[in-house]
Amino acid sequence: MRVELPDGSVRTVDADGIPVEEVLVLLGVNPVEVIVTRNGSLVPEDAVAAGDDEIRLVRISHGG
Repeated sequence: MRVELPDGSVRTVDADGIPVEEVLVLLGVNPVEVIVTRNGSLVPEDAVAAGDDEIRLVRISHGG
């Protein structure tokens, strides 16, 4: 699957039928710091990603 990281770089993950959370772990991304879209739609971390999916990680900005 194609994964676009928050910095704009693109990585390819050779996995099929795994939860998005596992994809984040494989890439060393903290799930608390990003929101995830799969093929253009927001998804929770327990959503299952397939090999032909396009995943985009968007960094959450917050402060006080």
